[in-house]
Amino acid sequence: MEKRRSSSEREAFKLIEEMLQLMEARGLVELELEHQGMRIRLKKAGQAPSPQVVEYVAGVVPQAAAPAASKSPDEAGGRRVVIKSPMVGTFYRAPAPDAPPFVEVGQEIDDGQVICIVEAMKLMNEIKSEVAGRIVEIPVESGEAVEFGQSLFVVEPR
Repeated sequence: MEKRRSSSEREAFKLIEEMLQLMEARGLVELELEHQGMRIRLKKAGQAPSPQVVEYVAGVVPQAAAPAASKSPDEAGGRRVVIKSPMVGTFYRAPAPDAPPFVEVGQEIDDGQVICIVEAMKLMNEIKSEVAGRIVEIPVESGEAVEFGQSLFVVEPR
């Protein structure tokens, strides 16, 4: 008697096939995916991955600014944008341990400016801002693990 595969098994096999095609098309040595409670990690045998830099433009989510006692009236009434992590990985504020950070609180940034790096599977992913404005808050410390959708920066847009 032949066992029938469940829909979750069929979905897993389909994801693996798609991941293999993506790895081949992009020349990747290693790829990890988490989808609907399922985690799949593929790695080509006999090849050591080398660090690569990949660029991502961080998505932004508008958020009403919460008035705080320390803010001036014109700052408290403005809108703020939260720049969130586009992936799971390790957050770095600087390109190297001995280098200055990409951005600081209070600094003006431009649309498309590199604001941090998120390392995922030994790939250094440059995260670029999708908004021009002033950095108000950086709620994550350099070297901290971040989740997909986690707030990395709070910006007051221009």
